[in-house]
Amino acid sequence: GNRTSRILPLLTGILLLLWHFTALPGTTGKITGKVLDSGTNEALPGANIVLEGTRLGAATNVEGYFVIINIPPGSYTLNASLVGYHPARMTEVRVQVDLTTNLEFTLTESSIDIGEEVVVVAERPLVQRDLTSTSARVSAEEIKLYPVEEVSDLVNLQAGVVNGHFRGGRIGEVLYMVDGIPVTDLYSREAGVTAETNAIEELEVISGTFNAEYGQAMSGVVNQVTKTGGDHFSGSFSTFIGDYVTSDTELFMNAGDVNPTHIYDFQGSLGGPLIGESRFFLSGRHFYNQGYLYGQRRFLPTDSSNFSSNNPDEWHVGSSGDGAFVSLNPDRRSTLQAKVTIPVMGSSILKLLYLGQKREYRFYMHPYKFNPEGTFQNFTLAHMADASFTAVFSPTTFLEIHGSWYSNRNDSYVFEDPYDPRYPDYRRALAVSGASFLTGGAEMIQFHWETRYLSGRADIVSQITPEHQIKGGVEGRWNRLWVHNFGIRNDQATGFKPIPVEHGNSQFAHAWVDPRQYAAYLQDKMEFDRLIVNLGARFDYFKPNADVLLEQLRLGQDPVTTPAKEELQFSPRFGLAYPITDRGVLHLSYGHFFQVPPFELLYINTASYNINVTESFQVGNPGLLSQRTIAYELGLQQQLTDDLKIDVVGFYKDMRNLIGTEVFDIGNGTKYSQYVNRDYGNTRGFIISLTKRPIGFFSGTIDYTFQIAEGNASDPNSVFLDNQTDPPVQSQKQLAPLDWDRTHTLNFTATLGARDNYAFTLIGRFGSGLPYTPAFQNQRTGLLNSENRPILSTVDLYATKFFAIGSTQLSVFLKIYNSME
Repeated sequence: GNRTSRILPLLTGILLLLWHFTALPGTTGKITGKVLDSGTNEALPGANIVLEGTRLGAATNVEGYFVIINIPPGSYTLNASLVGYHPARMTEVRVQVDLTTNLEFTLTESSIDIGEEVVVVAERPLVQRDLTSTSARVSAEEIKLYPVEEVSDLVNLQAGVVNGHFRGGRIGEVLYMVDGIPVTDLYSREAGVTAETNAIEELEVISGTFNAEYGQAMSGVVNQVTKTGGDHFSGSFSTFIGDYVTSDTELFMNAGDVNPTHIYDFQGSLGGPLIGESRFFLSGRHFYNQGYLYGQRRFLPTDSSNFSSNNPDEWHVGSSGDGAFVSLNPDRRSTLQAKVTIPVMGSSILKLLYLGQKREYRFYMHPYKFNPEGTFQNFTLAHMADASFTAVFSPTTFLEIHGSWYSNRNDSYVFEDPYDPRYPDYRRALAVSGASFLTGGAEMIQFHWETRYLSGRADIVSQITPEHQIKGGVEGRWNRLWVHNFGIRNDQATGFKPIPVEHGNSQFAHAWVDPRQYAAYLQDKMEFDRLIVNLGARFDYFKPNADVLLEQLRLGQDPVTTPAKEELQFSPRFGLAYPITDRGVLHLSYGHFFQVPPFELLYINTASYNINVTESFQVGNPGLLSQRTIAYELGLQQQLTDDLKIDVVGFYKDMRNLIGTEVFDIGNGTKYSQYVNRDYGNTRGFIISLTKRPIGFFSGTIDYTFQIAEGNASDPNSVFLDNQTDPPVQSQKQLAPLDWDRTHTLNFTATLGARDNYAFTLIGRFGSGLPYTPAFQNQRTGLLNSENRPILSTVDLYATKFFAIGSTQLSVFLKIYNSME
């Protein structure tokens, strides 16, 4: 594998679990079924079906059919009863988000003596009949057995996902949600806040097409459905410590300093009854990782060196650092999550949700390896709050209304105070040239931005007939973006004292914008005996609320602008599942998917279209059109044995209106670029996966993905960056492999163990090397992305031993990441 895979984090810990949390309303699934007479096999009308521990239930119609909707994901016990018959009980009924669980009860007449009650353990089907496109669901029980720490780790385990890229799409094409509330930050298009794994009841990852209820995504959806408190108090606490270990001490500086407190984690949760029938769930986590990429403090930002002489004996090296090793990629994160559910007016429910996250981290910057104090410190503080009311009109119809607030503040700087005397003269960074380590200097810019939104949403769901479930909704989202980026100047003109500078660089910006978004959708899920169809359509409206250039910028000429136009998009979606046997299902799906470009590209330097007269600069474009993907998928689910299933999926995606840059000259030879809709690409491939469910001591999965991801550019800034060289690099016009084009990927998971006794889990990832462009001394020596890096191979191990002490469950565990190459 590549050399960086040799570093090995070791984590050991102790886990205290106090019983089980039962989920109440969140993002939901459905149970349908029939109740039959055990003797005659005839339908029994009027039978009552009740989910234990909830207010949910239904009665069978004249055909013995029942349906229960609005069920949060989780494992349930159902009771069936009818006058004149023995009651029946079905345990371990698994409900999954957006899917239907189909059951069959048989009741025995009370005149026949069989005891008080019939208890049946539900058999979970390996083949999901109503799955019309590829999606994966990971339950809380499965998450506990995986060597993962983050939601992103679980997402990257799914077939077709490469480092956050879903089936060849760019980063930022995924919709991230917590309990159905969007938490994708519209400035960066990354997840602004994420739930912690200990608080997740079910993680849904959709990597194929998806229904009309999901918008502003082109490649996939990640929905984190969180836990809710049950009828009894229960909680958990977990902690671990660890560090990185490697034999490659030449590549990894300070690798010999192994300290088990360099990585530590504390997480806990508590849930149960609050007041009356109200329930609460509270979880928190504090995580610290000191990192594995170190620098050495030989120089400080204010140090001065001189290498101008051709005689090394005459060089001046000003080195005042203390020589200490400093981590250049530390990460510290704290998360607090709370949910309260309050039953009101019969079956209706009020739900309050809060999720807050604070993070401090650094990115490794190689030139600063021996001047580590000159790199950025990064800080984020994100909050998400939601209040929802679910009004249940009948057992088959409910309305859900949401009011949500989201805030994400990001700050990056070397020193917080722009007047801090530690900010050096800018010439300190110019003492060396080329690919040399810096002997002084610092990043002389500060980045500050905050995105906020208020949103209102209403969704109505109705099972209007046993075959048709109609879902429709409307949403309004009122965004606010604040950006304040400025430079720090310290030279003769400032008396060699640092001061903030607001003009002269396209990265400097001070802007407030308030874009508006509105959407409406309608979809019908049709479930017949031999056919399941998802049919829907979506409308999205976007108002940029900013001015766009009418003419290109010219030196000595004021910008000529006009308000950017609004945009309306129509997205048809279609999915079909056709059961060919009782163990095999074909599925076909097709859809159009649109996404507003990242606000960073829409609004950078658009407040005044600031011109830099001496250096290349960039401007945004509030008039950008939404990016578009048309996706196709054809697949087969086939159950091979009672505990083994194979999935085969072929897919194709056509991507248009992607964001690139167009380069102009302001009139004096200085170039600038503006973002435009010019890039394109496509991906195609197939996935083969095998699933062995946990019958006996062993369960596991293995999947292989073949994928070709091509486009004219991987980075929206490609054309601008090509024009920074002299002479400029010829920008790509033909399709070439994208930076994340991993042609072959093989993933596997294997779990060996006995429930509540012990468990060993292995997760392996193998993949062909990602492409790169060959170069020598910063000059290309081959075509774009014409070579490949070494093969990727990693194996992670999780071993745990459970101990029962009364109603308390204690476990001791060991996690080893990158245990082989």
